[in-house]
Amino acid sequence: MSPLVALPLGLDAARRLRAGRRTHYLDVAYASAVREAGGVPLHVSHQASPEAVADRVDALLLPGGDDFLPDRPYPPEVRFAPVAPEQLAFDRALLAAFLERGRPVLGICYGMQLLALHRGGSLVYDLPHDRPDAGRHRLAAEERHAVRVEAGTRLAGILGAGPCAVNSRHHQAVADPGPELRVCARSEDGVVEAIEAGGEGFELGVQWHPEDLEPAHRERLLGALVAAALG
Repeated sequence: MSPLVALPLGLDAARRLRAGRRTHYLDVAYASAVREAGGVPLHVSHQASPEAVADRVDALLLPGGDDFLPDRPYPPEVRFAPVAPEQLAFDRALLAAFLERGRPVLGICYGMQLLALHRGGSLVYDLPHDRPDAGRHRLAAEERHAVRVEAGTRLAGILGAGPCAVNSRHHQAVADPGPELRVCARSEDGVVEAIEAGGEGFELGVQWHPEDLEPAHRERLLGALVAAALG
């Protein structure tokens, strides 16, 4: 049977409010990519029980989202679009529930950053401010930049080792993946682009957006998640 893949929905930020109504949202590209890879996408709202979802669903895809707020002041010109507190609390609990049960997890952009924080890592909260030496990471939809996938990693087994062209639309990034994860890809400027756990479990995060990349790329990454869910 096709495995179920949980996709937590975003909770509206202030800029998305319409006529005072609160809404959930998620780019349809995530569900489409899961379906194309052979999985059954299941949208999950923050009202659900994380433990009940993890008990019933085979894998978790943590999608892109809004910003994590830094723990120190930034200049006023550095602006953040913070993730809704209720959503962040739910996403943290959902991630913990899936990992505790040994379920496969793929984090994309915000999802990768949340994975790093959960494993004791840290973030770069604004690349232009904190890493002025870094290249552009907020690109137009059709633009690509190079990343290098490390040989001998799980990600190399999925995409191949060496250079790879990816899309990019972030200003936050992983600074340190924490003691339980390793960096498995970086961009040419040294920014962390992918992280993973060692061992048999499937725990992977990518900073780019495979759901919007070419079919061969997204099907390899999402297909690896679906294959891991099938065991």
